[in-house]
Amino acid sequence: MAKSEHRATVLRTERITPHMIRVVVGGDGLAEFATEGLCDHYVKLVFPHEGVEYPEPFSVEHVRASMPREFWPRLRTYTVRAWDPQALELTLDFVHHGDEGLAGPWAAAARPGDVVHLLGPGGAYAPDPAADWHLLAGDESALPAIAVALERLPGGARVHAFVEVEDPSEEQKLDQPVTWLHRRGRPCGQALVEAVRALDFPDGVPHAFVHGEAGCVRELRRYLRVERGIPLERLSISGYWRRGADDESWRAVKRDWNDAVEAEESAALGR
Repeated sequence: MAKSEHRATVLRTERITPHMIRVVVGGDGLAEFATEGLCDHYVKLVFPHEGVEYPEPFSVEHVRASMPREFWPRLRTYTVRAWDPQALELTLDFVHHGDEGLAGPWAAAARPGDVVHLLGPGGAYAPDPAADWHLLAGDESALPAIAVALERLPGGARVHAFVEVEDPSEEQKLDQPVTWLHRRGRPCGQALVEAVRALDFPDGVPHAFVHGEAGCVRELRRYLRVERGIPLERLSISGYWRRGADDESWRAVKRDWNDAVEAEESAALGR
């Protein structure tokens, strides 16, 4: 079994759009990092509390077993944008909005040589090559996974990809055409819901990847499952984040939130 806790060193950083920072980490601490060819592999970055002395060698598992909960490191989940097992280089993209949040400011301040601990990877999605067409939809948080999926899809695959960002300056150059949606100050997810609802659905069996802000995802899940009748096994769909909640508070309620969505969906489907 691959090791799930890793120590990496920042190799280089790049601001690829005004609010997106790419951080490449590497080093021998990633020698046992392994992925399975999925498009939504993710890691959890570990952020220890400042001023707290942790036992060495540092281990999240050891900290949780030996220290009070208030000292446990905070975790932030990020999708793997790229992994080079030969060079031992892991690429992660961070949305940065000034001092807001934890991981974004860390990425903005990161310099070569900085050490970061991470857990993972996890993941579950890869485009089904047998699908008649593909739907990819999300905001900035889903953009790395959507970009990887577009790279993995075979030439000639029928795909409708929608990515919502703030404005044209946040667009990225990707392997296949993408419909870029611009919020321009509107609540996150509104433009995405509108675009997916306006799509003229092709015939055939779809495979969909829909991730982003939880409220938006909830609306799209109901639309795809109830109104469009897409079976759940043809969907990779969940809220990566929730407006007004940090990662810890969202993780604490996500299971109950998902259960409520499923119950609502079952009632609408008459089950």
